Amino acid sequence: MSAAVMMKRIAEVSPRYKARIAGALYLLSVVTAAFTELFVHGRLNIAGGLIAVAVMVVVTLLVYDIFKPVNRGLSLLAAFFSLVGLSFEALRLQPQGVNIAIVFAGFYCLLIGYLIFRSSFLPRILGGLMVIGGLGWLTYLSNPLANYLSPYNLASGLLGEASVFLWLLVMGVNVRSGKRKQALGKLTERSQPLGRATPLTDGHQQKADQQLPPTAQVTV
Repeated sequence: MSAAVMMKRIAEVSPRYKARIAGALYLLSVVTAAFTELFVHGRLNIAGGLIAVAVMVVVTLLVYDIFKPVNRGLSLLAAFFSLVGLSFEALRLQPQGVNIAIVFAGFYCLLIGYLIFRSSFLPRILGGLMVIGGLGWLTYLSNPLANYLSPYNLASGLLGEASVFLWLLVMGVNVRSGKRKQALGKLTERSQPLGRATPLTDGHQQKADQQLPPTAQVTV
């Protein structure tokens, strides 16, 4: 299956369902990688690592599509960092002993954390946790720093990523809430004079609800 066909099929799936698929695949990738690293050796170890990487590629594409409406350019840049890091992971390249794959994962987490904070369909605290996780991964740019901060940098990285993807798996994304906030924001701008803020009335609230398209009610 080509990348274009895969992206087309991903785009046809509802946002909440995409979020839950991404959460489930992330957990599958982490469990596969951990099991392979701890209990499998030889060629099977390499095969298990490649399977985990392949699953994370799909997760990256799903996450890109989820956050594309927030900022397409930053979402694409985040996907680029993730895919480059996964390439290093698949090839097991560590120039000068630096785990480049984790470093790229750090940049990816920073961008996704910012996109979560800017979005209206996920709690902002998840964005903060993702940024903290990204900073933890970036400590691996320096082996002495990473060793000095271990295991706290590892724990912050795992906590940041796991909290976001567990939320996606259990809760999905609140698309209706996001569209509602956008509609309320537009009504606020229209109903107030320049330079003054006017609170929304019940009539404005009802009008905002009426402007929500039927497709905003996403079900699984």
